[in-house]
Amino acid sequence: MRAVEFQEYGGPEVLRLVRTEAPEPGPGQVTVEAAWAGVNFADVKARAEGYRVTSLPYRPGLEISGRIRAVGEGVEGLRAGQKVAALLDGGGYAEVVLAQAARVFPVPDWLDLRTAATLPTVLPTAHALVHEVGRLRAGESVLVHGAAGGIGTAVGQLARAAGAGAVYGVVSGDAKAGHALAHGYDEVFRPGTFDADVRRATGGRGVDLVLDPVGGDTLRRGLKSLAVFGRLVSFGNAGGAEPWRVGQGELYAEGRSVAGFSVLALAQSAPDALRALTERALRAVRDKAVTLPVTAEFPLSDAAGAHRLIGGRTSTGKLLLRSTD
Repeated sequence: MRAVEFQEYGGPEVLRLVRTEAPEPGPGQVTVEAAWAGVNFADVKARAEGYRVTSLPYRPGLEISGRIRAVGEGVEGLRAGQKVAALLDGGGYAEVVLAQAARVFPVPDWLDLRTAATLPTVLPTAHALVHEVGRLRAGESVLVHGAAGGIGTAVGQLARAAGAGAVYGVVSGDAKAGHALAHGYDEVFRPGTFDADVRRATGGRGVDLVLDPVGGDTLRRGLKSLAVFGRLVSFGNAGGAEPWRVGQGELYAEGRSVAGFSVLALAQSAPDALRALTERALRAVRDKAVTLPVTAEFPLSDAAGAHRLIGGRTSTGKLLLRSTD
């Protein structure tokens, strides 16, 4: 089979197409003949700086869709030939992928495999940010960083479906602004001025919920953009800053709170909760409360091209790799 991996950290050029033996499932595992693989910023960070990489060579890819090839011992409810999507620790950039059965989700008949590949990381994350962790209530306002990315695209729609009073986004350019405005956002701001823009848009009140994948100074400015009793959810550290700390001074005076979320961490610590969360997210897709547009696709052999696009911070929506050229 073909797969994409890297043996050293660096730019997109370190990604190499290799031929190797297809894996066989062990107990509690399945193998999937992958049709599509999602491309995420975490893949770029893995390649560039070793994010979540345990050893080299390393094969990126956190989500795939396809059909089950083989089922390992002790696996129930899954069968060869079944349409599925899977959340992985890595290894998705391949024609045959090994997955833990607990993180493999049957794809319903109404959902095609191309769309299914966009869902394992993005939709559960977006749903959790709006509902389970962010606890957005009807009439409340929300500010979302990275509003034109995959998660941001989904969050804007889910927040609107939840009855948000105002949905604000932060994007880096005009093209991204147009994408966000077409997917649930009322107004979009730029990273350098978003805190002042929030105060202007809300008459000085601030927003009820901030969703932040950036960290560092962006997170601290986001805290100051919260209304009284506002909540901030951190779900990444794309800015690469030192781990943030929040104390009594930032929280007590106006009853603010901070929470965090990682779908990959949830998969490790509470797989049953992940499955229930994913099922709720899929219902939102079925009910047409959210769609996640695929804005670019690349053959497996051009994974480097996908990394250049997403690493250049100009992409919107969701990027996919297809197993065929």
